Amino acid sequence: MNALMSKAWVRATGAVVLGVVLLALYARGSWGLGFVALLPWLWWLDQPASWSRRLLRAWALSLAYVLAAFTWFGTAIAHYAQWPQAQGQAVLLLIAPLLQPQLIVWALVRQGMDGRHRPWLRAWAAAAAWVGIEWLCPKVLGDTLAHGLYPAADLRQAAALGGTAVLTLTLLLANEALAHHLSQWGSGWKVRPRALLVPLGLALALPLLLLAYGASREAPRLDAGLPLLRVGLVQANIADYEGRRQSQGSYAVVREVLDVHYAMSYDAVERQRADAVLWSETIYPTTFGQPKSEAGAQLDQEIASIVNAAGVPFVFGTYDRDATAEYNAAAFVQPQQGLLGLYRKTRLFPFTEQVPAWLDGPLLQRWLPWAGRWQPGSGARVFPLRLRDGRELPVQPLICRDDVDPSLAIAGARLGARALLTMSNDAWFSADPLGARLHQAVAAFRSIETGLPQFRVTTNGYSAVIDARGTVHAAGDFGQRALVVGALPVPEPTPTLPVRWGNWVGPLCLASLAGLLLVRWRPLRGWAPQPAAPLGWPLRV
Repeated sequence: MNALMSKAWVRATGAVVLGVVLLALYARGSWGLGFVALLPWLWWLDQPASWSRRLLRAWALSLAYVLAAFTWFGTAIAHYAQWPQAQGQAVLLLIAPLLQPQLIVWALVRQGMDGRHRPWLRAWAAAAAWVGIEWLCPKVLGDTLAHGLYPAADLRQAAALGGTAVLTLTLLLANEALAHHLSQWGSGWKVRPRALLVPLGLALALPLLLLAYGASREAPRLDAGLPLLRVGLVQANIADYEGRRQSQGSYAVVREVLDVHYAMSYDAVERQRADAVLWSETIYPTTFGQPKSEAGAQLDQEIASIVNAAGVPFVFGTYDRDATAEYNAAAFVQPQQGLLGLYRKTRLFPFTEQVPAWLDGPLLQRWLPWAGRWQPGSGARVFPLRLRDGRELPVQPLICRDDVDPSLAIAGARLGARALLTMSNDAWFSADPLGARLHQAVAAFRSIETGLPQFRVTTNGYSAVIDARGTVHAAGDFGQRALVVGALPVPEPTPTLPVRWGNWVGPLCLASLAGLLLVRWRPLRGWAPQPAAPLGWPLRV
């Protein structure tokens, strides 16, 4: 008995580790592995177990999933909080179920659909649970399984049909179909050919259909005679503000940051003929337009003078305030007109930018002295970008975590935006640039979902010019000072399905899951329990 248990434990551990390796490679660019990465875990979930062990398996898979794709986040936590690396990774594992709740629900729903149901019904219920929970409970990082498909240029276009949820659903169902095919194959030669071919055909048909759609979807061509927007993205590669403040002093750091941005902006306007200039998130580290000191008022006037001399609009990260709170914001400054308006960041990062009021207090301030207390903005807001040739283009600004929420970009498209201007400070990914690369991939999906071009700038990478297909036309490398200048067409976009219907896939999955679970626990012959037939004696067994 002990030998059997030991052998089962070794096989289970091997399945979990193999799944971690496949998912890690998938998250790092080997997008084809996404269609098979869950096979080892599906095999493990199919092994008989009690409900307590099933719950333990689900929890273990949430840890494994985080280890496969999010160790960079543990590194970022340690870097931001100035903790040892091991402590950052320990916190990451502790909060793994909160970061990936959909995986726990997926595992439990899949195992709760017992052998009385057809395999395709169980597969759909589990996949619907995964996608539905991601819609119902938006995750801190806004991640989903589909983001690993970003390198597949044609396949990722399916996001224009139903957001990344369509692609995540496809990956889950393809893995389930292949798992069923392999289980039938392992049953021996007595299995009918149809039982082998149908699941294999489904696993192949799903991505092929999406590939065919993606190949037919074209982005506006640069030479099609459409109006172009040319933006200069200033990636100054100045990070570690706190360390610089301690060694140089606050004013000296602000002076250095602004001087570098002035010089690079001059190059963008005078030599590269940019129509607008975009600086990154919180690059101006005080309130613009409402100075807190005489020195702040002088800096405000200095920026306005630079914009007047350039003759093009500037958009940059700063702060805003009112009588009750401060906000992470983006300022739109127009030549000769000054401050046109401020967009307030909507999706603040928990425990770094915002602390829940019910949890805030002296104890938390002592434990987390770096935690910010900004307030969120009111949602999407479109601003006019007035160019020097007389054109006025409506644009939607997004700041950092705003671009992981599809609803904000969709709301901007509905308000008439013709382009997305995204800005971020990804410096806390400096120790592991994978986080910054994945963040850019997530942002690129917002362009695919809305059909809008995007100009994205970050403090130290990756800044990029991204078209409506999510293709990067110009980019700066991570950890490098770079001036990224690119032009993209900005026609009146044809509304995509997400713009028309919103995130319709998530609610549909939840509704179908609710129906399946209702049938699952409903008595087989009607709503009322049926009386049992009397037993005849003696029984013949």
